[in-house]
Amino acid sequence: MQALSVGLVGAGPWASETHAPMLAAGPETRLAAVWARRPEAARELAREHGCAVAGSYQELLDLCDAVAFAVPPAVQCELAITAARAGKALLLDKPIAGDLESAAALTEAVDAAGVVSQVVLSFRYQQVTRDFLAQAQTFPALGARSLFVHGLLRPGQQAAVGWRLVDGVLLDLGPHVFDLLDAALGPIESVTAAGDPHRWVEVTCRHQSGLVSQASFSGSVGVRGGVTRLELYGGSGVLTFDAADLDAKDRWSLLRAEFAQAVRKGTSGPLDVHRGLMLQRVIEQATRSL
Repeated sequence: MQALSVGLVGAGPWASETHAPMLAAGPETRLAAVWARRPEAARELAREHGCAVAGSYQELLDLCDAVAFAVPPAVQCELAITAARAGKALLLDKPIAGDLESAAALTEAVDAAGVVSQVVLSFRYQQVTRDFLAQAQTFPALGARSLFVHGLLRPGQQAAVGWRLVDGVLLDLGPHVFDLLDAALGPIESVTAAGDPHRWVEVTCRHQSGLVSQASFSGSVGVRGGVTRLELYGGSGVLTFDAADLDAKDRWSLLRAEFAQAVRKGTSGPLDVHRGLMLQRVIEQATRSL
């Protein structure tokens, strides 16, 4: 079956370390071209993977059937709306936009164009995560606690630049945890938060099921490798998801295959732009309550 041709927007660390190798590896996808606002970085990345370098965003759109984004959320949103209107399928990074209003505009554009969308909620593309969520559907939970902390926003770290430093951990880490809590315990109905998004934030989630969960976030702690864990507590014991059990290499092949399959079928999966919009609403509500 012919590989899906994908254009990549961005040539920074995330694009070069994850998106470009994943899309170029195939066989389900082919990295057709790279475009970035730093032409020299785009040329270097394109040369490394033997694909075209686009001289403009429009040229990139002309060279592909789908577009993957590895740029800041506000930039992604603007460019993704243009791509959707051009009929291109979208592989979106999380969060899908810089704010709720923009996320809603992107969702409307995707729906109007009828294009496939998929969000890179990376934990979801691994069997360990899927097994945990399947078990959670029958686990008699009374509540849950979750933790996502690392030190990548400390001074001198690679991620301690740009939008992550400005917006803090809720916009950066929130999509992953809120997605898992929502999937494990049922739809999140409301959230309240306390703390400092540049140091430590505690969020309480109330679910439509009547359950309550807690989430802790930080990008400023001295923990090597970081900690990502979700624990469901019930009368029968504890059901645990721990990202330390994951092999990160496995996720990208599954993500690539499922995106290509969705585009061939013309139908988005559950982790689409609407999922991204729901997560943006939760983050917006949590941020406003700080």
